[in-house]
Amino acid sequence: MKVTKVIKKLKLKPLKPEGGLFSETYRSKEKIEIDGKKRNLSTAIYYLLRKGESCKIHRLKSDEIYHFYLGDPVNLYLFYPDGTSQKKVLGTNILKGEVPQVVVPKMTFQKAKLKRGGKFALMGTTVSPGFDIEDFDMGKTEKS
Repeated sequence: MKVTKVIKKLKLKPLKPEGGLFSETYRSKEKIEIDGKKRNLSTAIYYLLRKGESCKIHRLKSDEIYHFYLGDPVNLYLFYPDGTSQKKVLGTNILKGEVPQVVVPKMTFQKAKLKRGGKFALMGTTVSPGFDIEDFDMGKTEKS
């Protein structure tokens, strides 16, 4: 499968400053009030990483669920508010420890990168309450 055809078919665009490519596929019409602000109940995107790209370290004020669709496995690094960390591998080889879905709890720093030798990975994420740029916090490290 040619990654360029996937990008064109799904109308993926650069996701700045995070990295990778994306297309928003869903934003609920229903809203909820949180801290005096109206928020969409949920949002969803397609998200694609190519060789040499990474999802830079960041966190959200909402829970985010990654869904793996196709391509090569992805290392997802999670840095929890309590100071612990964990690596999950998104992919389809469940018997070798890969998982097709990962929940990233709110306020957990995260970053993602294709496993060594990977060419691309198509994923999706669902955020609830829905994504709002005001809730996005770009982490700062030497190698974000």
